[in-house]
Amino acid sequence: MAHACVLLGSMSCAVLRAAAASRAVAHGASSATSSSSSRGFVPEVQFCGLRRAGFPVSERREQSFALAIHQQLFSISAEKTGHRGVVTMVGTGKFFVGGNWKANGTKESVKKLVAELNDIKFEDDVDVVVAPPFIYLDMVLNSLTKRIEVSAQNSWVGKGGAFTGEISAEQLADLGVGWVILGHSERRHVLGEKDEFIGKKAAYALSKGVKVMACVGELLEEREAGKTFEVVFQQLKAYADEVPSWTDVVIAYEPVWAIGTGKVATPQQAQEVHEAIRGWLVDNVSPEASAQTRIIYGGSVNAGNCAELAKKEDIDGFLVGGASLKGPDFGTICNSVTSKKVAA
Repeated sequence: MAHACVLLGSMSCAVLRAAAASRAVAHGASSATSSSSSRGFVPEVQFCGLRRAGFPVSERREQSFALAIHQQLFSISAEKTGHRGVVTMVGTGKFFVGGNWKANGTKESVKKLVAELNDIKFEDDVDVVVAPPFIYLDMVLNSLTKRIEVSAQNSWVGKGGAFTGEISAEQLADLGVGWVILGHSERRHVLGEKDEFIGKKAAYALSKGVKVMACVGELLEEREAGKTFEVVFQQLKAYADEVPSWTDVVIAYEPVWAIGTGKVATPQQAQEVHEAIRGWLVDNVSPEASAQTRIIYGGSVNAGNCAELAKKEDIDGFLVGGASLKGPDFGTICNSVTSKKVAA
């Protein structure tokens, strides 16, 4: 039961992140104080962004029963006290939603979409990023609200030069583009990009100050063969072999069989892979990276299914394809962060 308790008192986000990443700290901080009120013991939960601190993945895997008890206690606490908190989250940081426009749009349709996005009232607890085609990046940067960041859909593996058709990370940084999507399945399976090449691209973009949405995901035949974790872990290793720090990386799990097909991984299927990814980070990078790195889901996410997916504790947001081309729908998906909140 002690493992189900979380840090008490006033702490900074930095301390909370450290606590979330360290089992020893979590164990040491798990003693609870008793309330003298008539309600009896009510655990007070500390949050940093949208993440509950003090319960690292490695401990969660060992203490699933204790976590279930804690969730029941926290639910009761919220009901009795009117506390507005957050449901079962593991890492640290804010909800994250990226919109990948792919090779879609005209000047007129992009102008209309930007106007729709500018009119959306986004929840405070979500980072929003959109990725227009290269030729519209400057147009979007100059017309989109600063509430929304802008990403490219690809970048070259090294310094620019005689590489026809490519865009360098230096050029993206010069333009003011803060993010890039790398390792998307269409780059892997249509254009033939290999794991190692993608890892080097990620490292180079990061070295130039461009943050990375690092995509991973399995083909249908790989899932049916029971190789989902093997494939995803191999792709993760290619990033880890090159990336010096995961601070500016968001991992996007996109099962290839669910991208643009209308098929969606069930919330439980997505959660299982996300939890496995977080566990892989603990074992192969560091507990700190596992706690801090956001893991988002992509694969036919839409306004109708986002809320149920968002409820899962290891789903930290979404990478959205077709639905990101519809302003109101994209706004609904971004604001599905409210599904992680509990009200009185």
